[in-house]
Order: sequence, then structure tokens, then C-alpha cells
Amino acid sequence: MVVSSLAIGVCVIAMLSWGIGDFFIQKSTRKLGDWETLFVITLFGTLILIPFVYRSLFLVLSDSRSLYVLVGSALLLTAAAVFEFESFRRGKMSVVEPMLPFEIPAASVLAFVLLGDRITSLQFGLIVTLIVGLFLVSFRGRVFSLRYFVERGVFLGLLGAGLMGAADFLLGWGSRIADPLTANFVLNVVMVLCSGAVIVATGRSKRLLSDIRENRGVILIMSISDNVAWVGYAFAMSIIPIAIATGLSEASCIVAVLLGIFINREKLQRHQSVGLIIALASAIILAFVAV
Repeated sequence: MVVSSLAIGVCVIAMLSWGIGDFFIQKSTRKLGDWETLFVITLFGTLILIPFVYRSLFLVLSDSRSLYVLVGSALLLTAAAVFEFESFRRGKMSVVEPMLPFEIPAASVLAFVLLGDRITSLQFGLIVTLIVGLFLVSFRGRVFSLRYFVERGVFLGLLGAGLMGAADFLLGWGSRIADPLTANFVLNVVMVLCSGAVIVATGRSKRLLSDIRENRGVILIMSISDNVAWVGYAFAMSIIPIAIATGLSEASCIVAVLLGIFINREKLQRHQSVGLIIALASAIILAFVAV
């Protein structure tokens, strides 16, 4: 009971951190680029986690199954992150953001089929209503139609969400086989090597150094919040069902909406208000029934 409550609390921290991180990732991708943003986030995570994982890392390297799962998660996450970053860069956040909740069913189905993660019918219903609420609150258009799916960035965002769901599942699996910190470290190492190789190969390394100096405030906040979110998310998935951890953590777009209301004094449309109520109620009840 106590451990489950802690996992739910960590999910809430991940949700808040991702809400902040996504906001600054969009700023960073437009100033630095997709691969550069991925590089600075994962380099930060690699350096910060080294003191905590150097002992357990040898155990992971000697266990081929753990290594395959974690490296597979990292490669999928690299592809997913680039698709999502590019969708942020090309499209409007208001158009792309509603695609993000679709990583919840992708991770949930894989966890159910491959790991036998089971949730109650009540929890399943709450996750479905949470997805619906998150879509409504994220959709800022006035009228929804099938033409929405040809908007710039939507297809990339949807593809990125599907890949991210698969990567989420593998990260959750890896966190159970190894531990959350080591899983995140391997994730960061693989992604920093991949993104760094692309940056060097395309001759953008010198420019990256100057961009980091010019945007160090945005980069620092983005890197801290995103890494805190991933560590917390991995910790939660190692304890509670992946579907619940993913659903609660993905509610980060609620944070973005609330920031817009209270800081930017944005006004919600009627369907967004309904979605916000549905998402908040679903997330709160899901947190309580998951304990």
C-alpha cells in the first residue's frame, strides 16, 4: 500500500515535470533543432546519473536480456522523440499535443500481451475516459473533422506517440528487470550517442556549442524537468501496472492548460472545459483506485 502510494506520487511529479518539459522542448527544437535538443537532454541525464548507477551497470552489461530490452527501448525512444520533436517544430502545439495521449493504449496493450499486466474493469474505464478528456482539453480547434489529421505535424505526432508507447513499455520492462535509474542511464547513453553521431556527421557540432551558450536557461530547465519525469515514470512502472503509470504521467497536458489559464490568462472553449473536468476527475479517481 505504502509503496503503491509512493509510485502514484512519483507519477504526479512526472506529470508536472513533463508539462513543463514539453513547453521548453518546443522552444528548444525551434532554436537548436531536433537532434540537438535530444542530445542536450540525454547528455544531461547521462552525466547526472553516473554516480548512482556505476555499480549496477556491470550487472546489466552481463545480463543480455536486460541489455537487449533497454537498448531496444532507447532506439525506439530515439525515433519517437525525433518524430515528436519534429512535429512540435513543424506544427502548432495546439494541433500536435492532442496526439500525445495515444501512447497510453500502445504501452498498455503491449504490457498486457507481453507482461501479463492486468488492470480492473474500473481502472480500464478510467484510463479510457482519461484519454478522451486529454484529447478534448488538448484540441484547441473549434470544430473537429477528419481534415484535422492532415494538419501540419499531426501525422508525425501520431507516429511518434505510437513509437513512444512501445518505448514506454520497454522502459517499464527494463525497470523491472534492472532498476529505474540504470534503465534511464542506458536510455540516455544510447540516445546521446545516436544524436551526437548525427550532429557530428552533419557538421553542426560547432554551432551547437554557441546555441547552448545563448539558450542555457531554456536548456537547463528543459533538461532537469524532462529527466526528472523519465526517472519518476520508470520508478512508477517498476511497481504499478504500466497502463496506470502511463495514463497518470501522460496527464501532463493538463498542466500546460492550467498554466495557460492562470499565467497567460487563456480562455478555454466549451469542449476544452469539459475535457479538463473529465481528465482531472479520471486522473484523481484512477490515482486513488490504483493504490
